[in-house]
Amino acid sequence: MLLKDLQDIFHKELDAIYGKNEVDSFFFLCTGHYLDLPRFQLALQAEFTITKPETDTFFKVLEGLIQQKPIQYILGETEFYGLPFKVNENVLIPRPETEELVDLILRSVTSRVIEKPLRIIDIGTGSGCIAISLAKNLTNAKVYALDVSKQALEVAKENAKRNDIVIEFIEGDILNESCHSALDAESSFDIIVSNPPYVRALEKLEMKPNVLDNEPHLALFVEDENPLLFYKAITNFAVNNLKDKGELYFEINQYLGNETKQLLIEANFENVELLKDLNGNDRMLKGTKR
Repeated sequence: MLLKDLQDIFHKELDAIYGKNEVDSFFFLCTGHYLDLPRFQLALQAEFTITKPETDTFFKVLEGLIQQKPIQYILGETEFYGLPFKVNENVLIPRPETEELVDLILRSVTSRVIEKPLRIIDIGTGSGCIAISLAKNLTNAKVYALDVSKQALEVAKENAKRNDIVIEFIEGDILNESCHSALDAESSFDIIVSNPPYVRALEKLEMKPNVLDNEPHLALFVEDENPLLFYKAITNFAVNNLKDKGELYFEINQYLGNETKQLLIEANFENVELLKDLNGNDRMLKGTKR
């Protein structure tokens, strides 16, 4: 089958759901993933043909996209901060705004003189994207990664191997005080970072079906009545487990920026900053332990 004809079928079936540009993006992700074919090559070789098994694979992808399954889950992988990551239904698909959080931490660290190896913990690591990206770029850091989901940790461990990184993975629930006690044994940290669940049930109406129907709710949602549950627990943990002048970093719910910032202020953190992402939304929060 001509690859160009297959592209036309993708547009015919999917443009009404996603729009032409996103469908093109999906199609070229597939040609790169399954055929190792650069995007420009199709433009140069209009008569490029693929085999029957290859065509069948593309039609399976098309079926998944019609059902609004995320392309990253269909392909089983994605890229984050220039690194390859396996993803499946047990972990959230890493977002660009989380890359901004990683970049914020790296810029802060590299602007300082570090005499000793850093100790970093990522709470609610999911796919491991934050912890692994930090470890890859801070080669002298000792990085820990915590998650309550055994299935998520299996994905994160595979991603660490894929990126040739050594991380200490810990299964535990940050909402449980016994988890805090176990982490106390690891002594104190220079940096604590977390992208915890923060989407309220009332915000589900804003979410697209490909997210709502596919990504793990355990990693997404909190109750409307207590939306800062995880932030309170992690801030309390940071009070006891950050070194003096250690830094706490959060990705946050854009609608609860001031409320989340107030948690750090009340916990006597200094230099508390609420930061916007590239879309102008309140998305990151940082503070320094006195």
